[in-house]
Amino acid sequence: MTLRYLIEKEFKQLARNSFLPRLILLFPCMMMLIIPWAATLEIEDLRIVIIDNDHSPSSERLVHRIEASPYFKLTGLPDTYRDGLEAIEKDRADMLLEIPRGFEKEQVNGRPASALVAVNAVNGTKGGLGSSYLNQILAPAGNTSIRYLFNPHLEYKNYMVPALMTMLLVLLCGFLPALNVVGEKEAGTIEQINVTPVSRFTFILSKLLPYWLIGFIVLNLCMLLAWLVYGLTPSGNIFCIYIATIVFTFVVSGLGLVISNYSATMQQAMFVMWFCMLIFILMSGLFTPISSMPQWAQCITYANPLRYFMEIMRMVYLKGSSLTDILPQLGTLAIFATVLYLWAIVSYKKQQ
Repeated sequence: MTLRYLIEKEFKQLARNSFLPRLILLFPCMMMLIIPWAATLEIEDLRIVIIDNDHSPSSERLVHRIEASPYFKLTGLPDTYRDGLEAIEKDRADMLLEIPRGFEKEQVNGRPASALVAVNAVNGTKGGLGSSYLNQILAPAGNTSIRYLFNPHLEYKNYMVPALMTMLLVLLCGFLPALNVVGEKEAGTIEQINVTPVSRFTFILSKLLPYWLIGFIVLNLCMLLAWLVYGLTPSGNIFCIYIATIVFTFVVSGLGLVISNYSATMQQAMFVMWFCMLIFILMSGLFTPISSMPQWAQCITYANPLRYFMEIMRMVYLKGSSLTDILPQLGTLAIFATVLYLWAIVSYKKQQ
């Protein structure tokens, strides 16, 4: 009964807060509706100039294919290579293609026709992807057949949306409860609780349970938005997501309790959480694949719980993985949860 009244108190305090309920509802919606469109590695409308020295039907067809591609925007047809480079230097183009004389003749004779591509590589990612897109157009048709598994239309948003749900759970189920506990400590009410018959376990659980419930509600809201806005639904069993969410919630709430135990003020806790959040995001594979990181950075990612839950979300959403497939990640998250809660218990006792 004591736990029930404490949880009721938490919800009443949350309802009296004019800002936090709006944040809990609006923040997930803004993340799901804006970030997948803004934080993308897909490159479109690359400005390209083409120097056609052949002026043949084959070269004209190539120009039309590039112009029709959504990845390129034809901004000029200069006469010389020098003029094309000048367009890049003056930021009127991102890349140029020079089609040499005899381009069609080489193709007719069955020999591979060559062409020169120059790319502005100040932005290495943009330059690399742009040249890759152009090489696909330049490659002779019919030699290669490619099947894109799990994401046939190469939508980067499908890669981002499941990972963003992970970030929301970290904030709602990990950091907000921790700030709530630190707020009690800063206000001095936690000392009053410690001298009452309410056990420390009951008090902490009353702080965590409301945000766990809110986290699950927000997760379902995000999955609904993913379906309505992006047409993205889990290819696997949705209960695999719920099981993984329960385990991951224990992990992040345990981390939040550890931070709250070592923090005396809200400001101190927020700085520590910001530091953890920054490292988690950069080392989780949210934006870039972990396999593309240096070897030393890949080793660090093994200590990042977000890595494993993001893998689970993408596996279930895109690959249709079953519970058996995600067991290694679930086992690792369970170890994280055990270690963090033991740490939270020991550090809480030391602080008292």
